[in-house]
Amino acid sequence: MIGLLQRVRHASVEVGEECIGRIGPGLLVLVGFERGDREDKLDRLLERILNYRVFADEQGRMNRSLRDTGGGLLLVPQFTLAADTNSGNRPSFTPAAAPDEGERLFEALLARADEVWPGVQSGRFGADMQVGLVNDGPVTFWLTVNPDS
Repeated sequence: MIGLLQRVRHASVEVGEECIGRIGPGLLVLVGFERGDREDKLDRLLERILNYRVFADEQGRMNRSLRDTGGGLLLVPQFTLAADTNSGNRPSFTPAAAPDEGERLFEALLARADEVWPGVQSGRFGADMQVGLVNDGPVTFWLTVNPDS
């Protein structure tokens, strides 16, 4: 499981002309699933997202988490995060979870997130989405949760 966290001043996601998700200050997380990812690891990914310290404290150090700040959370599915880019000039998506499995895992993650972080916003699996954001910092982190951990 891959979560690309971006600390944002604001972010939104549109499908067609419709805005389907929008947050103010908080985290935009692009989420990708690989073959072998399991639902029992979703809670670990979610805890890392909510507790990762990416926001500044009073001294300007990154010591505060989303839980500490109460910011917004926008989860956007992005299967291209699981691409193999090690050879050639075209990515291979062999490592990515099958579309039906990726969608099932994303929907399960979204349901879990909504239980512990009311008001979570999201993109739509499989849709052509337009994601807009102002990255604050910029601050971006690549988080992974391995099926074996």
